[in-house]
Amino acid sequence: MMTVPAVVKTVTVNAPIERAWRVFTESFNTWWPQQHHIRQADLAEAVLEASEGGRWYERSVDGGECDWGRVLAFEPPHRLVLSWHINGSFEYDADPAHASEVEVTFVDLGGGQTRVDLEHRAFDRHGAQAQRVHDGVGGPGGWPGIMDGYAKVAEAAD
Repeated sequence: MMTVPAVVKTVTVNAPIERAWRVFTESFNTWWPQQHHIRQADLAEAVLEASEGGRWYERSVDGGECDWGRVLAFEPPHRLVLSWHINGSFEYDADPAHASEVEVTFVDLGGGQTRVDLEHRAFDRHGAQAQRVHDGVGGPGGWPGIMDGYAKVAEAAD
């Protein structure tokens, strides 16, 4: 069996941990890239439900919705774990056995700074598409660029 390595991205945010957490979770739509959606219709809103068992999903301008996964752990302001139900063709796969995981941790560095570590792992659950999912989320248009954009929004937030 092939093991596909995790995608890891760390950003240091010039914001206290509570703000870094709040922007990531409660203001998810303010930093999620508008071009990152699955449905054919344009993205109206990216939603992260702030509780364990909640959904994270997209709502399109035509009113349609598409799940991306579930909130597996919600531990403010330190840890968030999400299931990633999007396959290598960027389509939703409802089977939890086929979902990789995204864990985000927030570490207070003091002085109004927070380190935010993202690890997207368990790609092997995507089966034959594991490497394709890894390459999609690990490339410049994936988590590296998304997290850099998040850090800028978190720093500018009130």
